[in-house]
Amino acid sequence: MLKALQSAFKVKEVRTRILFTFMMLVVIRVGSCLPIPGVDASYLSTFFAALDASGMGFVNAITGGSFSSMSLFALSVSPYITASIILQLLTIAIPKLEEMQKEGEEGRKKIAEYTRYVTVVLAVIESTAMAVGLGGQGLILEAHRNFWGYLTVVSAMTAGTALLMWIGEKITEKGVGNGTSVILVVNIISSLPQDLMSLYERFMAGKSVAVAAVAAIIILAVIVATVAFVLILNGAVRRIPVQYSKKMQGRRMIGGQSSHIPLKVNTAGVIPVIFASSIMSMPSMIAQFFTIDYSSIGGRIIMALNSGNWFRPEMPLYSVGLIVYIVLIVLFAYFYTSITFNPMEVANNMKKAGGFIPGIRPGKPTSDYLNEVLNNVVFIGAVGLIIVCLVPIIASGLFSVGSLSFGGTSLIIIAGVILETIKQVESLMSVRNYRGFLND
Repeated sequence: MLKALQSAFKVKEVRTRILFTFMMLVVIRVGSCLPIPGVDASYLSTFFAALDASGMGFVNAITGGSFSSMSLFALSVSPYITASIILQLLTIAIPKLEEMQKEGEEGRKKIAEYTRYVTVVLAVIESTAMAVGLGGQGLILEAHRNFWGYLTVVSAMTAGTALLMWIGEKITEKGVGNGTSVILVVNIISSLPQDLMSLYERFMAGKSVAVAAVAAIIILAVIVATVAFVLILNGAVRRIPVQYSKKMQGRRMIGGQSSHIPLKVNTAGVIPVIFASSIMSMPSMIAQFFTIDYSSIGGRIIMALNSGNWFRPEMPLYSVGLIVYIVLIVLFAYFYTSITFNPMEVANNMKKAGGFIPGIRPGKPTSDYLNEVLNNVVFIGAVGLIIVCLVPIIASGLFSVGSLSFGGTSLIIIAGVILETIKQVESLMSVRNYRGFLND
């Protein structure tokens, strides 16, 4: 990997892209440290400590700590991700958007423009909810609790999201990797030192050398095993063989080659986990705005939905919420895959191109076969996601570690983005080699 990176820096175009990405990431980290005027930092430390205990630490992790410090980039790219998913779902429900998506570059540019508008709207709604819901409780200093004070907070958070969205698009265009994904990874990685310190204080501080060494080895082994499993899960592919029939074109016989349809085991990526986590944590987030009696039935339900209360020996009943979490991950895995892969469309395209799956008739039988294989693959991928997500949750509950930024969801994001970025750099290097060959 280091050798490939050194080779990449020798190519001017690739070097320029990498340096541009690095400079944009520096801007992001600086912006994450710029506080919004009128915000009380002492209130935030108490509020987000409770929020982290309720299993919402991942939200703070993907913002690089900006959420807990209420900085300029407090909302990070979350509104943009939500807007992208909403537009993607609407392309199925609205025929006009579906046609626009199939128009090519112009259609995709139009959908991207709509995504930006929706992002700004969502940023305004989320920032307003934060300012109004928590402003009177202490988030906003008393001297700033007026129309202009609230407007300043909402405007700053919305502008921060819009700026991050623009930076992400520029990284995609002029840098390396997908801009939005790169921003998420850098934010998550920025929290690693604090998490490692938490693990040290929990398992090694004040212990004997032997005990601390054993704890360090166990922690390292669990992290390495989880990372290895994530890499295997992301790279696993089910290849369905496809044979193309021969046909005469003029005086030549063409076709007859073999190919395959690659179905990724983790087809939906980290989307099911993000959706499930968002739904599960929403009641806890809303409860922070009100005074909740956690001894009541409603309060107990909220406690059961908090991943921070699962696997705790002192309150085993709350682990029932884990069942809801698992069901949501499986459901979203099937749902998201169903909108990104259409077996009937693939079968029809194969039939038009003269392709067929050996032993399967073209048309509907091919579609049914693809659908059956896809269901099995998606289930295996969903089980893999559940395993990766449960490891940090179990550790947090049994050993009271607290929420970690390199939990299952974060590791899936980090591994996927790093692999895709490396592939893009290699692709740029290959294009450069082809150009040199053609010029010769």
